[in-house]
Amino acid sequence: MIEDAPAASASGKPNDAVSADASGNAAPGKKKSTRKVSAKAAAAALEARIGYKFSTPSLLATAMTHVSALKGARVRADSYQRLEFLGDHVLGLVVSDMLYRAFPRGDEGELSKRLADLVRKETCADVATELGLDESIKLGAVGQGAGARLRKSVLGDVCEAVIGAVYLDGGYPAAAAFVERLWSERMRKPARALRDPKTILQEWAQGRGLPTPAYREVERTGPHHDPRFRVAVELPGLDAAEGTGSSKRLAEKAAASAMLKREDVPGHDA
Repeated sequence: MIEDAPAASASGKPNDAVSADASGNAAPGKKKSTRKVSAKAAAAALEARIGYKFSTPSLLATAMTHVSALKGARVRADSYQRLEFLGDHVLGLVVSDMLYRAFPRGDEGELSKRLADLVRKETCADVATELGLDESIKLGAVGQGAGARLRKSVLGDVCEAVIGAVYLDGGYPAAAAFVERLWSERMRKPARALRDPKTILQEWAQGRGLPTPAYREVERTGPHHDPRFRVAVELPGLDAAEGTGSSKRLAEKAAASAMLKREDVPGHDA
């Protein structure tokens, strides 16, 4: 039995073979098809790095979309921000459960310190970098100009958004498996010194008879949705030290850390 042959075009070639216009450019359908294949391949590669295949791929796409890449009234709802909110709490629950089981003799204070270290933005950003999420974040021109891709706060948020997406797609077991795979080794490492650098600096200053450190905002840059703060901390008789962060609080902590490091204060978290 002979199968039906493809319909021929005016040139005598099968329609399926027509992939260019008179100028030699690829036909629009061909371009769209190529872009679609590329997008699917990129999504598959991202899922492979994450170690989870989504039943609803749009969840992962949303988790990887920065607010700067969107326009319209639902900008924030269609970016990673809602998923980040959910993922933050899922991460906290999973890690709390891991710590409770891993350290049966740990008291509430020790477990709380370990939890704070494991769920902080810097740790989430490290996980995001490990998974190569920084290469897949969808940014608009504003986000790219502000260097949002490189900021740990954004990477940490995206990591939490991915956790939220996995939770919605596969439920708690899938999210727990994802977190346990990426956080177990980190959990087993010795606990970091978790005292707030602002507290350490204040205690050190008081021990030297100095007043409470004064913090002053030096500069605010970046767009409204992704600001960057530069803050100086001052103590009498010492040169001011500066720090930057995505919030005033983080910038103040960075400034305090800079002064502690410069003055070689023992016990500070470098």
